[in-house]
Amino acid sequence: MTKKATVRAKVRIPVMDSNILGDFFSFDGLVDEPMEHIAIGLGEYQQSNPLVRVHSECLTGDVFGSKRCDCGDQLAEAISRIHDEGGYLLYLRQEGRGIGLYNKLDAYQLQDQGLDTFEANARLGFMEDARDYCVAAQMLQVLEVGSIRLLSNNPEKERQLAQEGIFVSERLPTFTHQNPHNYRYLSAKIDKRHHSLSLNQSLSLSESQTVKPRMGTKSE
Repeated sequence: MTKKATVRAKVRIPVMDSNILGDFFSFDGLVDEPMEHIAIGLGEYQQSNPLVRVHSECLTGDVFGSKRCDCGDQLAEAISRIHDEGGYLLYLRQEGRGIGLYNKLDAYQLQDQGLDTFEANARLGFMEDARDYCVAAQMLQVLEVGSIRLLSNNPEKERQLAQEGIFVSERLPTFTHQNPHNYRYLSAKIDKRHHSLSLNQSLSLSESQTVKPRMGTKSE
């Protein structure tokens, strides 16, 4: 990491129906400027091994409550859990696994024709997952956080953060937010990216459910 980044502003904002106060951090000098990522300090956050969620932007799920994915549910869960334990939510502007909103909607059209989320991105000429978590590591380093407990089902996030010098002492999975519309999406994440999700296939796909997370995995 060659670029020196700094905190640009820190602003306290009430979120989740004003029940939670978060300190929103903006940055100057991030490696992928002009992208505008933010970190949100929640609860009694500190520099020593906080709970951290690295969340990629999903306009359809985070804002409009789309059930084609689990992003909005994961975001709400992360805010609540991090507020209770103290830590940071890193909100990265990486819509559609890094391909952008319009391209994501194009990918949705291909998914409607039978492709899964990764195949659709590839069909459009992109990487199956174009996200890079170097900027997340940079944000943590600016906040003087070197060791974290990572709230994620995605082992790739842990691998990239560790590669950039962030020690992941533990990876804690989120709940599995299954609903009638995202079963194939969640299945693809399990089959192709080895996400720590537990789908209950014995239940009808017409029944929505939330499954408790598996135990976290300790980093070696």
